[in-house]
This record gives sequence, C-alpha cells and structure tokens, in this order.
Amino acid sequence: MSIEHTSTREAPGRVWLITGASSGFGRSIAEAALAAGDTVVATARRPEVLDDLVRAHPDRAVAVRLDVTSGARIAAVVAEVILWYGRVDVLVNNAGRGHLGAIEETTDQELRDLMDLHFFGPAALTRAVLPHMRRRGSGAIVQMSSMGGRFSFPGVGAYSATKFALEGLSHALAQEVAPFGIKVLVVEPGSFRTELASAAHTESAEIPAYEATAGIIRAQFPGSDGKQPGDPAKAAAAILTALDSDRTPLRLALGNDAADAIFAELDGAREEARTWESLTRSTDFD
Repeated sequence: MSIEHTSTREAPGRVWLITGASSGFGRSIAEAALAAGDTVVATARRPEVLDDLVRAHPDRAVAVRLDVTSGARIAAVVAEVILWYGRVDVLVNNAGRGHLGAIEETTDQELRDLMDLHFFGPAALTRAVLPHMRRRGSGAIVQMSSMGGRFSFPGVGAYSATKFALEGLSHALAQEVAPFGIKVLVVEPGSFRTELASAAHTESAEIPAYEATAGIIRAQFPGSDGKQPGDPAKAAAAILTALDSDRTPLRLALGNDAADAIFAELDGAREEARTWESLTRSTDFD
C-alpha cells in the first residue's frame, strides 16, 4: 500500500515543508502559506520559537525540530510528514546563514560547514521528497539561493560557492523532474531585512592584507542590519505568485538591488564572451 493513503491528519490546501522557519524568509513564507489557507510544517533547530505561529493556526501549522545537516533527521522528518498528511506539496529549502571572509581567510571546516548547510542538506531533503512527489505527479521545490548565487564579490566567496552549487544542482533537477509535473524555483534575493546581517552570519579570522577587498564588506555588513531595502513579506508573496503561475520561472530574482546587479552581471558576461569568442572557437580540431 502506498504511504500516501495512510495519512493520519487533515491537510487543508497544500502541504508545505519549510526549513529555517524561525525567522526571516522562512518565517515569512510560512505566514504567507498559512494566510493562503495551506498547511505548514515549519522546521527549525529550536522549534519552540514557532509556538506563536502554531497557536495562531493550530489546525494547519506544526513546528518540528530539524537540523538540515543531519541526514538521519531529514529522513525522519520527511517520513513523519508523509505519515501525517500523506504528501509534501511544496518543499522550501531555506535554512542558512551568511559568512564573511576572503578565500585565504576561510578554513576547510568553515567551507565544509557552509556546504553541508546550503548544499548537502537541501540535496538530501530534495531526494527525500521526490519519490512522493513523483508518485503524485505534482509538487514544487523552492531553493532559497541569493543574488550571490549568480555572481560573487570579495568577502563572500565561500557563501556564493554554496549557492552556485545549489543553483547548478537545481538547473539539472528542474529538467529531470518536469516530466513528473514537479516545479523547481530558485529564489535569488538581494538585501532583505532578515537576521543575516546580525545574528545569522559568521566570519573567518581576519588577515590584514585583505582589508581593502574582503575587509570592506566585513566592515559594512553589520551596519546594514535593519536598513536593507527588501521586505521579506513581499518576497514571500512573490514566491507564492511565481509558484501559482502556469510558467513558474527557474530563477526568480527579488529586490531592485538584485535586479540591477544581475542584469549588470549578465551584460558583462555577454560582453566578455563576445570579446573572446574568436579564441573560444579556435580550439576545435581542424
């Protein structure tokens, strides 16, 4: 018997499984989904911080403990959600944090920890929900990336590397699962008023030689807290709009700063490719 037919709880609307739901984008997406009449499984390392959300929607919200770097816990949580509701309609891989540091400043352990959080965790969650989505012939996977998943700059190379990896995985994934009716949406926010600039980031030990490059964002980033132009509630609404579209985009940039920076990056990349096109094309066998 398929496990989708053994659900033990009612699930109005879509069933969302959201990681990193305690604050920021995760919290805003959970609130938007609940406002739309859907059911939300909101996960966090400390689920008690979601008690108010559950109290406000006791019939459609549940908080679950999940550290996305734990493969065993990922498997257990997905199994629980399938047992409760019979399905996961939307997976949102949102859990994450910022990291500042020049590449030389960043240790192997810092790189591995970031990759576990931003890449291996989302990849494991995606693999865990896909068999159920495939059997149902529907579903959506939302990967919370960043404008730093399209380009990078001094001081955020490690962070961007994890987002580049997630986007590469998602580009292939979208083509693989489209025949099963499953959507993949990669979200690329600019600067939004989340906790990224305050509590939700780490920093590598500083090497003074990089003060004029990576040191610039290290000095400026904390001061941006609470002044970022992006509104997480509007971001959440935009994500729901994109998911509800008949032609959901693969990538959705959010914020004027993201739009400006991504267009500039695309223009620059095209110009560089055209400049070097003749050399590029000269390397095939005669």
